[in-house]
Amino acid sequence: MAGLEPRGFKWVIAGRLAISERIGGYGFQHRRVRREEEIIWLAEQGVNSVVSLMAGNQNQAAYEGATLAFYHYPIEDDLDPAEVDRVFGVLDDAMNAPGASVLVHRELIGDLLVGLMGGYLVHSGLVKDPIVATSIIQEISGRPLGPEGRGLIPDAE
Repeated sequence: MAGLEPRGFKWVIAGRLAISERIGGYGFQHRRVRREEEIIWLAEQGVNSVVSLMAGNQNQAAYEGATLAFYHYPIEDDLDPAEVDRVFGVLDDAMNAPGASVLVHRELIGDLLVGLMGGYLVHSGLVKDPIVATSIIQEISGRPLGPEGRGLIPDAE
């Protein structure tokens, strides 16, 4: 296998939805060569779409140059829970594309990203109980979810 696995890469839904840190690293650690190697690795895993939740559109040209579909929904660290449904709408758009395998990222994997993924499990109907979704996403991410992240997981309808 060629390429380099992105930092923090985890499948949330095997083969369909994954999370990681920003491709190529974040801040001063960002490297163009690392970004290229990580994009190669993602392509080998079947990832064909990227949803960036970062404030800026960093890496957009690199993703599009590698023929990855690119979706951008900038969110700040203090995401208003009322805005969560709009984020889920962007994820729905990305996931509903034929043959989609989607990577969602922010600079780092934190409560916001992990909480949104737990919320998406409920939103998509894959998990009915928000408590179970919290437990599942904590297991997948390998990190406990704080109150901010838990607040992004909606009650089942």
